Amino acid sequence: MQEKIETLCDTITNYSLKIQNGDRVLITYYSSECHPLVKELINRITDIGGVCFTKLVDEEINALLSSKTNDKRIECHRKLREFEVDNYDCFVNICYNTNDYVNSNVDAEIRNKILLSTTDIDAIRTNERRWVLLNYPSHLDAYKAHMTNDTFKEFAFDVMTINYQEMYERLLPLKELMEKTDEVRIVSPGTDLTFSIKDIPVIPCCGESNIPDGEIFTAPIKTSVNGTIKYNTPSPYQGNVYNDVTLTFKDGKIIEATCSGDNDALNKIFDTDDGARYVGEFSLGLNPKILNPMGDILFDEKIIGSIHFTPGKCYDDADNGNTSAIHWDMVLIQRKEYGGGEIYFDHTLIRKDGLFVLPELKHLNYNLL
Repeated sequence: MQEKIETLCDTITNYSLKIQNGDRVLITYYSSECHPLVKELINRITDIGGVCFTKLVDEEINALLSSKTNDKRIECHRKLREFEVDNYDCFVNICYNTNDYVNSNVDAEIRNKILLSTTDIDAIRTNERRWVLLNYPSHLDAYKAHMTNDTFKEFAFDVMTINYQEMYERLLPLKELMEKTDEVRIVSPGTDLTFSIKDIPVIPCCGESNIPDGEIFTAPIKTSVNGTIKYNTPSPYQGNVYNDVTLTFKDGKIIEATCSGDNDALNKIFDTDDGARYVGEFSLGLNPKILNPMGDILFDEKIIGSIHFTPGKCYDDADNGNTSAIHWDMVLIQRKEYGGGEIYFDHTLIRKDGLFVLPELKHLNYNLL
């Protein structure tokens, strides 16, 4: 395991963040269980000449503080976020999942006020700073993945340390095709959705920000989305987990949102602001080592044979003009064992049941062949 931690730290410092002498790096982590990774990162970053700082966050205490938030605390919270963006060049965020519902008692109105207070600052952090987000494997993760703790830890580190340079080179033909595409149609059980991606940049994601990684994303033209999509994986967000989420769009806007649980809570998320009912990202999952959902979006959105279609803000590098305090990645797996489905680019079938059918893309099927 120490060897895998060293490999992961090498990926983060030299490939993802490209740490240079003098870079100021903030490492935020959520459990002392992350210490082996944090210590190795500190050693490597400082050996290069970077300047390290750490912040340990207790999620339970953080949820309590959020629930007690008033306008004065929001003002201070904003100043702290501004300080971080102004004083650090790079951010490493190491999550450690212990409870999907830890924030469930935070009032939705308070949560939205906190989010909206730092939307502009978070955009700078996301789009203008170097950052990495990852999950240190936890017992909860192992449980959700139906694995023993040791087996999941091995799996997680194997997935996180995949050869990202090779992945990037494999994605280039798909990038080229997407850049030529106007209309996209997605068909699956409960899903028939069309939209345009014409002239929106296409971005391969291969270990530079998310770890694990393995996707290629763009964004729909904001008002072009029409039809219905039904997601078939758990969708955790803001202290709740939503299942069987179904969204219906007209001219880009979500006009109906339902799930198998609390529809009122679901719709409150989409009522956060005007942009929350429009989509900021369309992406294909391509990581060959991630096959099944575990209710953790950092893994699930990379599932090979999946897509995610994301209500909320877009990224600057694939800008469709949508701004929002939310960015909610929700996943639809189209492999045969999950109900199947097709993706069409300009009326041409490019993927069926999670498998690319065009000769120039079949190498992206990896172990599914």
